Amino acid sequence: MFENLTDKFERAFKVLKGQGQISEINVAETLKEVRRALLDADVSFKTAKEFTSTVKEKAIGQNVLTSISPGQLMIKICHEELVNLMGGNEVDINIKGNPGIVLMSGLQGSGKTTFSGKLANYLKNKKGKNPLLVACDVYRPAAIDQLHVLGEQLGVEVYSNKEEKNPVKIAQDAIAHAKSKSFNVVIIDTAGRLAVDEQMMSEIADVKSAIEPTETLFVVDSMTGQDAVNTAKSFDERINFDGVVLTKLDGDTRGGAALSIKSIVNKPIKFVGTGEKLDALDVFYPARMADRILGKGDVVSLVERAQEQFDEEEARKLQKKIKKNQFDFNDFLGQLQQVKKMGNVKDLMGMIPGMGKAMKGVEIEDDAFKHIEAMIQSMTPAERSKPELINGARKNRIAKGSGTNIQEVNKLMKQFNDTKKMMKMMSNPKNMRNMMRQMKGGGLPGM
Repeated sequence: MFENLTDKFERAFKVLKGQGQISEINVAETLKEVRRALLDADVSFKTAKEFTSTVKEKAIGQNVLTSISPGQLMIKICHEELVNLMGGNEVDINIKGNPGIVLMSGLQGSGKTTFSGKLANYLKNKKGKNPLLVACDVYRPAAIDQLHVLGEQLGVEVYSNKEEKNPVKIAQDAIAHAKSKSFNVVIIDTAGRLAVDEQMMSEIADVKSAIEPTETLFVVDSMTGQDAVNTAKSFDERINFDGVVLTKLDGDTRGGAALSIKSIVNKPIKFVGTGEKLDALDVFYPARMADRILGKGDVVSLVERAQEQFDEEEARKLQKKIKKNQFDFNDFLGQLQQVKKMGNVKDLMGMIPGMGKAMKGVEIEDDAFKHIEAMIQSMTPAERSKPELINGARKNRIAKGSGTNIQEVNKLMKQFNDTKKMMKMMSNPKNMRNMMRQMKGGGLPGM
């Protein structure tokens, strides 16, 4: 996510490395690189110019404290302005009402239908709501079928009527159905087009006028860059939407849409899609995104994802096993599966400060753990619970059964033993206190 933009910002700040103070000359040189980085990311020229002008105004005349360098001060100012550029604070979705009604809008191929499913999943599992999905695309039967498939996967009801060709009537009937069946949120997926046209705009405007949604979202493919911003402007002029959803942010996105859209249409980005899975949806936090763009990672989001998968009772059992030195391959496999639930592995690595740069160019597949899982599943129940039983002959059998080789089995054994040692060390309060002292004193690498 935004790897190229991060690299270019880093190169821009290198101009100030070794400088004793901020001056007109070195700021101008740095901001020239920053502006170029923004333009390369498909940010509009007007937005890029305003951004660098604001940063320059704030930077010139700043007293550089002896404890920080001019480069660090410039990063701080750029961070603040990136946060402002992307909206300042996160903005929640409005689902108040009986029921709350969310209307989707956007071009065909932007990911509206998939996002509708993701939003239903988010509201059901994280907000405790009972959502109803509504198929209002009267032109593409495949879109209706897709929504039914998503609903089945999520355990969420889908309302559709393939015989009815009036989207306004379908939406109204769906809301009446929701009220009679005690659904407290209605998510309406509408038709898209390959380009903005009058028929499309009139139709979505008619639907909005008839149902008066509590929230209207504009869904846009973040990989379309500045085109996404222009499309958002056209939609906002007609339907006055409440917020933006950026999909496919895990792809080869340059970042222009995320950085420009708030300043152009003055509407907040509310959600971002970060993968194909139905739980790959994040609330948009401008400060966290600015951290990632500037190569500082996003530890808060990483911790939140971990907490979502955290089972307190299981953690207590695991802690007891670790203290008794009974951590085994069943536990190891369980931990791997929890990490998998947290999302795309490369995306998770990018949330760790410094790791995004280290992982540049490294391809990590979504099923990166499949070989490890195959090896563990090729073990007998006795071998999983007592890893010390695994000798040379057993390793050969495990390798053959998992389609791997002896070297990979040996590597797994080493990873398991290293993990076991680390967990044993971390279960000791004294060791944890020492580690925390080191972190506070900057004694650990990268801290």
